[in-house]
Amino acid sequence: MTPKRNAHPITDPVIRPLRASDAEACLSLFRDTVHRINRRDYSQAQLDAWAPQSIDAAAWEARFSDHIAYVSVLSQSIIGFADMSKTGHLDRLVVSADHQRHGIARELTKRLIEHARELRCESVTTDASITAKPFFEAMGFNVVKQQTVERAGVSLTNFRMRLPLEGPPPRETTTNQQHDDPAD
Repeated sequence: MTPKRNAHPITDPVIRPLRASDAEACLSLFRDTVHRINRRDYSQAQLDAWAPQSIDAAAWEARFSDHIAYVSVLSQSIIGFADMSKTGHLDRLVVSADHQRHGIARELTKRLIEHARELRCESVTTDASITAKPFFEAMGFNVVKQQTVERAGVSLTNFRMRLPLEGPPPRETTTNQQHDDPAD
């Protein structure tokens, strides 16, 4: 019996710096991912406030302008992105709901951590969703505090997290893969 050939061989995604022309695709990916992945931890009203259909595309693109940002591309489609301020605040980390748990979020985060080290940041911080908190913990981040933030008059819970950068890079914990971020 002849083995079947896969008409669409799986290839590794390419991580590259974000281009201005990527902003619209990243916005669409953000909306879709928030609504599909975070629904187990947030109400529909919270998701709608966090990732509304009415996001100002120009303002969204402008947020990337002074950030270090990468996209993960597979078959010419953006399947993930991440950005960080030059002071080491990881602003957004998003991976397509259809490409979760393949190490994409991990690779994007590692790239940004490398940049933070090059910039001599003392730490990398982020405001992680309930959904993303286990992923960041697995990457070595610690919870600084639980927060309640407001978006469009709706309260959402997230966690200020911090990864100290003194000394050698932290070892990633791999003991419990079930707690990886679904964005990974």
